[in-house]
This record gives sequence, C-alpha cells and structure tokens, in this order.
Amino acid sequence: MSDSDNTNPLLGYYREYIGDPDRTVDVYVGFGLFFAGLSLVLVGVLVYIYSATLRPSSMSMYTVREISGIAGAVGLPVLLFGVVVLLPVDKRMLYVAGLGTLVCVAATGVFVWAYPSNWNVVGRVDYSAQGVGIYSLGIVLVIAATGAALVAHRVERATADVANGSDSESVTDPEISDEDVRADIERELDEAELSWGGVERQETRRLELDTSAVDDVDRDTLAGTATETRTESNTVEDAVGQLKGLQGGTVETASGGSTDDQAAALRELRERQNESDSEENSVVDRIRKLL
Repeated sequence: MSDSDNTNPLLGYYREYIGDPDRTVDVYVGFGLFFAGLSLVLVGVLVYIYSATLRPSSMSMYTVREISGIAGAVGLPVLLFGVVVLLPVDKRMLYVAGLGTLVCVAATGVFVWAYPSNWNVVGRVDYSAQGVGIYSLGIVLVIAATGAALVAHRVERATADVANGSDSESVTDPEISDEDVRADIERELDEAELSWGGVERQETRRLELDTSAVDDVDRDTLAGTATETRTESNTVEDAVGQLKGLQGGTVETASGGSTDDQAAALRELRERQNESDSEENSVVDRIRKLL
C-alpha cells in the first residue's frame, strides 16, 4: 500500500471502524455512493419544503415537487447500496443490493412518466399504485441486503476477536521451561498447609490393637452367662440385708407379712438374749464359788 493511502482520511476511518480493506477502490466507491445518496435525500427534503411556498396547482409547484420526488426516491437506495459496498461481504449481497437499486430507479422512471397528470388523480388513469408497488419491492431488496451485510460483518468481527484472544492466551514465554514450572509447583506445595475439608492437619499417633487372641471367643455363650436377679421386699431391713449379702456377709433376716409377725419375732429374739445372759451369769457364779 502506498504512502498516499496511509494518509488518506477515508482509509483511516475505514480501518478504524470496519477493518483493513480488500481493495482500495471499494472504499472510494462505497463512500462515494453513501455520500451521494445522503446528499440526494437532503436535496429532496429541502426542495419539497420549498414547494410549499409556491402557488398551489401551478406548473412550477408540480415541477419542483417532481424534482423533490426524484431526488428522494433515488437517494435512499443509493445510500444503502453504498453501505453494502463498504462492508466486506459476499458478492451475492452486492448483487441483491444492486438489483434492488435498479428496481427503485425503474419505479422512479414510472413516477416521472406519470406525474402529474396520471399520478394520484381521480377520473383519469392512475399509475401511482403501480409505481409505489415497484419501488417498495426494490427498496425491500436493498434493505435486506444491507441488513444481511451488517449482521455478517458483526459476526465476522466477533469471531476474529475470539480467535485473537485464544491465540494470545496460548502464547507462552519461551524462556520458561518445564523444569522451572515443576520447581515452582513443588516449592508452593512444600510451603502450603494442605487440609481435608477445611480441617487443620494434626500430627497424632494411632494405636493398633491385636485382637486375634479373643476373636475365637463364642460371644453367644458369653451373652447367656449374665443373669439378672430381682427380689421384692416390703421392708427397709430386707433391702439392707440383701445389700450386705452382696458385699460378702451372711445375714439372716426374718420378715413377716404383717406388723404382728414382726413383733412376735422381736419378742422371741429378746427371750433368746435373756436366756444367754442368764446362762453366762450362772457360769460366773459357779466359778466364784469354786474360788
């Protein structure tokens, strides 16, 4: 590319907003059609506004409005066609946009031929419906091609951005070797305190018991050796006696089912104690007499 192309402002704008052009001529043609169409639309609007100041139903008014209609009808498809030329799209879109532009020009020719005597009139042959229908078909083709070109260009830009991002991420520093990466990983692992589930690691000892000697014990037999003994007693003395018996002493208790039985047992115990006391006294008296 020459130095003049580098200093051209149109090419600068094109590279900034669209990208690098495939051909320089496409940039010039696209911008030329765009600005030409924009100028024609503006001229059509301004001329139509000026026609409102003229005397109604005069030939001068019809002539000015005819010029306004021609400028606007041709300028709009030319403007859109310039956008399609500027975008780097498939040639099929260029063909569709060009065909639509030619259809619009043909409809404009119908307007020039029929206006004003046979355009939107009553009592005469009216060709306004035919002219508007042909123009609508052409402008739809141009708009469809322009929209498809814009969408395709946007998708292409997004795809290029993603590809450039992946390429930049895949580039590695050639000075870093696999040994350096492995050494960094090992250093970080040595300095890190690893834990399971967020629980701090503790240095503890685990005891392992050898239970092979008692593994052969019949647990069913041991379960049957334990017996449970329950006694029922109606007095506190029976409970105390049973407790002493469990501790190892032999305690004899006598209990009755009523208060009279308990009183009789108490009297019998006292009589036995009195008899033993009297026998001890008689033995002592005998010894004294002998002495």
